[in-house]
Amino acid sequence: MNWRKWCDEFALAGKGILLAFKEKRFWWGFIPSFIFFGVLMNLLAGGTAKFELMAALGFPENLQILGSSFLAIFGLNQPFLDWLPIFAISLLQGILIGIIVLLWNKKRLDKSSSKNGENLGSAGIITGLIALGAGCPTCGATLITPLIGAFVSTGGLAIAGTISTLVTVLAIIIAILALRRLGLEAYVIIVNEKYLAKKELKHEKSA
Repeated sequence: MNWRKWCDEFALAGKGILLAFKEKRFWWGFIPSFIFFGVLMNLLAGGTAKFELMAALGFPENLQILGSSFLAIFGLNQPFLDWLPIFAISLLQGILIGIIVLLWNKKRLDKSSSKNGENLGSAGIITGLIALGAGCPTCGATLITPLIGAFVSTGGLAIAGTISTLVTVLAIIIAILALRRLGLEAYVIIVNEKYLAKKELKHEKSA
């Protein structure tokens, strides 16, 4: 494996992600997904207890639980070691979906070729499905402990916790690899878009 090439690709992917942060359409995907996954994982952090509690309570109390889960995304009243993996996964998931939304919009608006016009919708959807397929394991990281805990004894919960930790680490690795691919694609598209815009501007000035 060419490690220098691998590092260069990661560097370009990082630049692509930074460029994506400057695009308005990126935030359309990032903000709602970051909040959604953050709240969901904080609700599931203690198993299904919060959902059972919400089912038994009324609307004001449910709103309070959702509000505390939202604030927990940013570490309020949370132990650091409990907060960090949930925040990291929510952030990675948000960035993944934000870039997917950005790339889909750019491909949808790209009319540079008839091929792009014909395959516009499918290309964007396929890109989104592939990246989401890589990112979806991040959703399962907090789901596995309650599921395993339902079938094992109290002593077996330690095993569930260990498996959950391994799944969390694996999910973050998969998400980073997905970000590498999407970041590279974002870099190529955004840089090419800026180059064409400058070229068109020079052409207009010279005309």
